[in-house]
Amino acid sequence: MTLHATSLHHNIRMKSKKINIVTLGCSKNVVDSEKLLKQLNAGGYEVIHDADDSSSETVIINTCGFINDAKEESIDTILRYVKAQKSGKIDNLYVMGCLSERYADALRHEIPEVKKYFGVNNMSDILSELGVNLRDDLLTNRTLTGPGHYAYLKISEGCNRTCAFCAIPLIRGKYISRSIEDLVKEASLLARDGIKELILIAQDLSYYGLDLYHAQALPELVTELLKIESLEWIRLHYLYPANFPWELIPIINNNPRICRYIDIPIQHISDNMLGLMKRSHNRKDTLSVLNTLRKEIPDAVIRTTLIAGHPGETEEDFLELKEFISDFRFDRLGVFAYSHEEDTYSFQEYKDEISTEIKESRVAELMEIQQSISAGLNENYINKIFKVIIDRKESEFFVGRTEFDSPEVDQEVLIAEEFNLKPGNFYNILITRSTEFDLYGEPVIKEGCQN
Repeated sequence: MTLHATSLHHNIRMKSKKINIVTLGCSKNVVDSEKLLKQLNAGGYEVIHDADDSSSETVIINTCGFINDAKEESIDTILRYVKAQKSGKIDNLYVMGCLSERYADALRHEIPEVKKYFGVNNMSDILSELGVNLRDDLLTNRTLTGPGHYAYLKISEGCNRTCAFCAIPLIRGKYISRSIEDLVKEASLLARDGIKELILIAQDLSYYGLDLYHAQALPELVTELLKIESLEWIRLHYLYPANFPWELIPIINNNPRICRYIDIPIQHISDNMLGLMKRSHNRKDTLSVLNTLRKEIPDAVIRTTLIAGHPGETEEDFLELKEFISDFRFDRLGVFAYSHEEDTYSFQEYKDEISTEIKESRVAELMEIQQSISAGLNENYINKIFKVIIDRKESEFFVGRTEFDSPEVDQEVLIAEEFNLKPGNFYNILITRSTEFDLYGEPVIKEGCQN
């Protein structure tokens, strides 16, 4: 064998031991991919994340199947890798995650080029397919795919709520809390690896512990996580408004390391719509929770999400929602056009009679109101100093966030590149100007600041 042939054989052999995992969808999928990455690494594979079409022999796509746009993105990605497979760039293509959990039979029929489809919670089956044994001792370990200074901690799987529009319980099953012991162990490992901001995620943080401990245990979990001293920020995502865990309030108020950031998706405000959506709270309940949070944690920002164009939403319902958004003035707001999802209660019981044009128009109206609110609120930041974590360098700016903003979904702080900051570090930043959805500032001190 010539030297060239030996080198070629070596490259082919190395490529065959390399797996590319492509992750689509939410942060929960990111965590699932990171756990799979760790197991495959331990099994002898070189694993890369979101790489190009031809850098490995095997590709695993972790799909999203939550709403129509996400499903289309997942299908487009699968077809792109099928094309790469047909051209000889890759040999093996696998699909996992929410889309294949919901539509496995249809996908096998429509896209048979995929070697095998897996749903959610099938990590051991995927590993077995690839000749790797599941390592129980690594179930709290992950190979991080993010920037390295923040990470998500998925505290549960599934959901017990019965919201009419939501397919998550159909995909992910009933609510299953992870034990506090396992979560603290995983968080400790993340902290050891350099994570400074821990973001707790679940479909519903408020429910945590009810299945496992027969009591809401989020306050106890947060208390235990605070014992990990190198975690500078702990952020809470998706606190359902019904049965809000009020024991959290004094913990938040007494611990500056918990971000003053309350993410509480209400979806609507009219009693008519909350009833049609099968939410567990009405207008009165919602206002009570929101007003109590504003009173008890006055320095916190409140973020919510809304759905526009759900079946049955009248002009009167929408007007009530607009007036409420204008009056309450949420600090952060996300709005989604209703997606008619198969097998959900809304799909089975209601006709999707509101046009796409009206849905999108309502989304735009709500975001226009929020744009004005955000512009006014951001002016209050000017000439004040905030602790900011730097996420990345982008073009001529360093891009960071205050404790009032979560990665990828909220506004950012932009600092000129001349200040030569370091991503992953905290700095005291003086805000010098603002726009509707961004802040601009400069460091007061050049070194990372501590609490």
